[in-house]
Amino acid sequence: MADKRDYYEVLGVDKSASADEIKKAYRKITKANHPDLHPGDKECEERFKEANEAYEILSDEEKRKKYDQYGHAAFDPNAGFGAGGFGGFGGFGDFGDIFSSFGDIFGFGGGGAARNPNAPRRGENVRATVNISFEEAAFGCEKEVTVARVETCSDCNGTGCTPGTTPEICPDCKGTGSVRTTTRTPFGMAQSTSPCSKCRGTGKIIHQPCKTCRGMGAVRRQHKVKVNIPAGIDDGQTISRPGYGSAGSNGGPAGDLLVSVIVRPHARFERDGTSVLLEQEISYAQAVLGAEIEVPTLDGKVKLTIPEGTQPGAVFRLRGKGIPYLRGSGRGDQFISVTVAVPKNLSASQKELLRQFAASMGEMDMGKSGLFGKKKK
Repeated sequence: MADKRDYYEVLGVDKSASADEIKKAYRKITKANHPDLHPGDKECEERFKEANEAYEILSDEEKRKKYDQYGHAAFDPNAGFGAGGFGGFGGFGDFGDIFSSFGDIFGFGGGGAARNPNAPRRGENVRATVNISFEEAAFGCEKEVTVARVETCSDCNGTGCTPGTTPEICPDCKGTGSVRTTTRTPFGMAQSTSPCSKCRGTGKIIHQPCKTCRGMGAVRRQHKVKVNIPAGIDDGQTISRPGYGSAGSNGGPAGDLLVSVIVRPHARFERDGTSVLLEQEISYAQAVLGAEIEVPTLDGKVKLTIPEGTQPGAVFRLRGKGIPYLRGSGRGDQFISVTVAVPKNLSASQKELLRQFAASMGEMDMGKSGLFGKKKK
């Protein structure tokens, strides 16, 4: 991991950069180094991949926090951090990971208020990121993501005990997971409730822990999950797969899988809602005389008629050639903005012909105003 460049350095932004600044920098780099624009250029290809990797981490709020705290080690499966590795007791980074993943299985919240440790708890949501192309975002696709989620231990069925044994009800809290203490104060007697220290708030004591889960009743495993990306999805949107998150405890439901979508920039197209934007260059002769040209669309090349006298910046619309509506039928439009290429490195004969053309149009002082220095008579 030591040879990796800092992700902020890769995108050329400060650590305090906003999400919009990070996104803007990512789009600029990936568009400038897009493989379609630089076929065979290994350096551009590496910069493109490096920017995608950096954006995948920095565009996700949770992953960015882990990266800011631990750097690249947070995503190294051999480093023992929660994002990629799960070292320590029972294969987890620490007790907090598994406790949190099981939705406060120990029956007390951040303020120390006791709750029923045997009440059903919903599982934790699990997040993943998927990187797709412009075309895949437009027409939809199926992707496979790898997620690490907490599951009920299959050997002990979540009891945390060696098969054939049962846990003991905690004698201190009588299975409630909390103990009540009374303290004398200047204002009288005060009572407070706190997690039981003997059973750590679980309400039970395991004398023979399950060897698979080390008495936790749960294990964290990696799974490959197929995700259907709907047509029309946009960069930064999230897809939810209910029930594909971490398992619940005490009969509680599983959490959800939340998949954030990153859409790679296209070499030619830009997107504005459901509209596809394209900048198309034409020659001066085509602009003046008119022509029929081919332009790329998401559906392949189509013919576009350029009328006589087309001006630079003119915009043409191709109806129904844009992005499909995410909710509903139909598609947006494609808009083509025309730029006129000014001829360079003309030969002497070509320049002479151009002067004759300018003279025939009654133009003088070429180059001082307008495309040919045109002055009305």
